[in-house]
Amino acid sequence: MRKMTARWPLILALMVGVCLTAPSAPAWAADPIVLGCPLSTAFLYGWDAERGIRLAAEEINAQGGVKVGNEKRPLAVEVIDTRDLEPGVPVSEALLGVEKLLLEKKADFIVGGPVRSEAALAAMPIIAKAQKISILTSGSLTPKYSEMVGQQPDKFKYLFRISGESKWMVTGEIIPCLEEIGKKYNLDRLAIMVQDVAHARAGGAIIAKVMAGKGWKVLDPEVYPTGATDFSMGLVKAKNEKAQVLLIWMDMPETSILLKQWNDMKVPALPFGSIIAAAEQPGFWAATEGKGEFCLANVVNAGNAPSQATPWTMKFVDAYQKKYGLEPEGYGTSSSYMAVYVIKDAIERAGSLDPEKLVAAMKATDLMGVYGRIKFDPQTNQVIPSLDPNEGAVGTIFQWQAGKRVVVFPPKIATGQILLPPWMTAGEKK
Repeated sequence: MRKMTARWPLILALMVGVCLTAPSAPAWAADPIVLGCPLSTAFLYGWDAERGIRLAAEEINAQGGVKVGNEKRPLAVEVIDTRDLEPGVPVSEALLGVEKLLLEKKADFIVGGPVRSEAALAAMPIIAKAQKISILTSGSLTPKYSEMVGQQPDKFKYLFRISGESKWMVTGEIIPCLEEIGKKYNLDRLAIMVQDVAHARAGGAIIAKVMAGKGWKVLDPEVYPTGATDFSMGLVKAKNEKAQVLLIWMDMPETSILLKQWNDMKVPALPFGSIIAAAEQPGFWAATEGKGEFCLANVVNAGNAPSQATPWTMKFVDAYQKKYGLEPEGYGTSSSYMAVYVIKDAIERAGSLDPEKLVAAMKATDLMGVYGRIKFDPQTNQVIPSLDPNEGAVGTIFQWQAGKRVVVFPPKIATGQILLPPWMTAGEKK
């Protein structure tokens, strides 16, 4: 008994010390607002989306949370791995994930995915029936998504997309960038390599048709199943048929193998990733031992690579790097981050979580963000794109140069010029 009594001062001192040094957390009296995130977390467009969402939620909570009427409420992030980017995984698994978020996790919003276009389309009726605001932020590039919202606006009024879609990417960004390359370097022969998924097949077909109409010689596309690891035959074909630009549309990580093979074979065609998952990531240079130099990559929204698109862009880049130890990783990062701030903005303007009031508030969104002005098309709920961040959501095409991701398009935010690999310089205009 004496020993216990003698120890009490020491125990009390330790307890006081812990209380004084432990980090303080907000004491929330209100229930959290739950963001349900169906994401394919083993792949870039899933894990970077989750990181962007969590970063935004932590920032907002640290600033006092979201004001709903007269009370402040925190954000809670619930993630379920839909596995919809994995080879052979059926769409039904992603749908089960969405239903679990709605029924078990009691999600107030659906944010992020599903990431694969086919899964996102299949999930539309489920989310609409639940009357929950959904914001697609990563993957799901098919224009059919926003078209379905426009065709059935009453049914799908709760569904929004804050990232780009393939039709704009092709006509507004990729085609103009290809034309710029063609004029600068006198190039007009295009090889196309796409993944066997809906958005890639459709995007590749549109690019082929448009560029052929502009006088380019376009080779028949090479289509690869998800998970393919050998691209040598397509590269040999491109080399033999004297392709000068190699357009790649694949969201699988095996694209790093493609770029290594391209470099080893010294294929005299500039690799242009309209979507090229591996090349988007900051670690790509080290992973390929620099063999991916000169590859261009479209990361859909500004902020997914460093630039000065808006005053918020580098604040986001720096915050992401501080938290995760690397720059934003590619498509889905900045759009997922911005979706959380758009939700906060809509709730506070609506003063409520009532779905009808939130729909009206979402449609009235006008917010300057990481990649420009965020507004939604009143008919399709698709974010309005632009080549000028002062007017709309601006994209980013960068090129790997000397170990860095250098933004080369659109001109309003470019930090450098497009370069050709040294074994291609003979095609340059004099």
